[in-house]
Amino acid sequence: MNLHEYQGKEILNSFGVKIQRGIVVNNYKKAVAAAKQLTAETGTGWHVIKAQVHAGGRGKGGGVKLAKSLTEVETFSKEIIGMMLVTPQTSKEGKKVNQVLICEDVYYPGEFEHEEFYMSVLLNRATGRNMIMYSTEGGMDIETVAEETPHLIFTEEIDPAIGILAFQTRKIAFNLGLSGNAFKEMTKFVSALYTAYIKSDASMFEINPVLKTSDAKIIAVDAKVSIDANALYRHKDYMAMRDFREENPIEVEASAVGLNYVDLDGNVGCMVNGAGLAMATMDLIKQSGGEPANFLDVGGTADAERVEAGFRIILKDAAVKAILVNIFGGIVRCDRVAQGIVDAYTNMGDAIKVPIIVRLQGTNAKEAKELIEKSGLDVISVTEFQEAADKVKEVLV
Repeated sequence: MNLHEYQGKEILNSFGVKIQRGIVVNNYKKAVAAAKQLTAETGTGWHVIKAQVHAGGRGKGGGVKLAKSLTEVETFSKEIIGMMLVTPQTSKEGKKVNQVLICEDVYYPGEFEHEEFYMSVLLNRATGRNMIMYSTEGGMDIETVAEETPHLIFTEEIDPAIGILAFQTRKIAFNLGLSGNAFKEMTKFVSALYTAYIKSDASMFEINPVLKTSDAKIIAVDAKVSIDANALYRHKDYMAMRDFREENPIEVEASAVGLNYVDLDGNVGCMVNGAGLAMATMDLIKQSGGEPANFLDVGGTADAERVEAGFRIILKDAAVKAILVNIFGGIVRCDRVAQGIVDAYTNMGDAIKVPIIVRLQGTNAKEAKELIEKSGLDVISVTEFQEAADKVKEVLV
C-alpha cells in the first residue's frame, strides 16, 4: 500500500526521524492558515507547496512550488489543487491533485552549505537481507545517477536477524562525506530510519532528498513509503491511510470482492487460480500473438459468484477482445468451476460480447469439459495449453 508524502513523514516522525514539518490541506484558504501556523511555530518565512499524489517527479510537472509570501501560498495552492499533474511516473492523463502539503522552508542560510543526499531502505531479494541504498547525489532521479555515475551509489546490507549495527551507520555517514555534528546526526537518522522500516512492516522507504541543513541538522525533506499490505492487520492506523482515489478503480472493486486483480494494457483478459498459473497464462497469451489485459487470480474458491464477479471486472476494460479462463482443479473440482462458469455466463446474458476460452485441468476435468459443451453456451472448451494457445490466436484474427 502506497502512502502520500505527509503520511510517510508522520510514520518517520513517530520513530524519531527528523522531518521537514508541514500541514496537509485541501483548499487555498486552509493553505494560507497553515502557512501562518507554520510561521508561528517554526519562524519560517517562505513555504513550500507540494502536491500530494502517489507519484514521483512532482516538481517537474509543476506540483512543487516555493512561496515567498502568503499571497503566493494562496496563488500556488489554487493552481495545484484540482490540477491533473503529469509526471514521469503517471499516465499521460496524469493524476488529480486533491490536497497539498504546506511545508516549512528548510533551506535557510547559516554557517554551513546545504547538502542533499539520497537514501532508501528495501529488501534485497537476491540475498534475503535488508539493504540501505544511499548516494551523495540527492534531489536527482536515482535511475539517472545509476546510469551516469554508478560509483556514487552505495549499499549497506543488514542481517534482519541482527539489525543495523553502529559501525554500519558510521560507515554510511563517512561515505556521504560528513563530519562533526552532521556525522553524529546522520548516524542517528539512519538508525531511526531503519527502525521505522522494520517496525512499520514497510516494503520500501525512499527519502529524496535527505538534507543536511545550514546548521548541520539531518532531516527528511521527502518521503515515499510503501507498506506491506499483508502486514496491515498489525497496523489498523496505517490501514486508515489508504487513499482509494489514488488507485485504479477497477483494482479497488476487485479487492472489495476478494479478487487479486492487476490492470494491464493488453487485449486478452485472463482468469486463473494461482499466481504461478497466472504468469504462465500471460506467457501463453503473448506467445499466441495477444497481450494480457490483466492479472486476475480468483483463488481456490472459483464458484459462480466469484467467476461472475471476475467476468464483470474483466469486461470493464473496453480493450478486451477475448477472455481465457485457465483453472487447475486441485483442491477445487473442475466440474464445480465449470458449473460456476455456466451459471455466471447465464446470469450475465448479453453482457458477454467477446469469445471465452476455458481450459480446466485436474480433478474431474473430463466431466467439466462435457458440462460446458452440453450447456449450449458460446464457450470454447479445451484441456491442453497448446489448444488454448491456438484458440486465442484464432479468435484474435
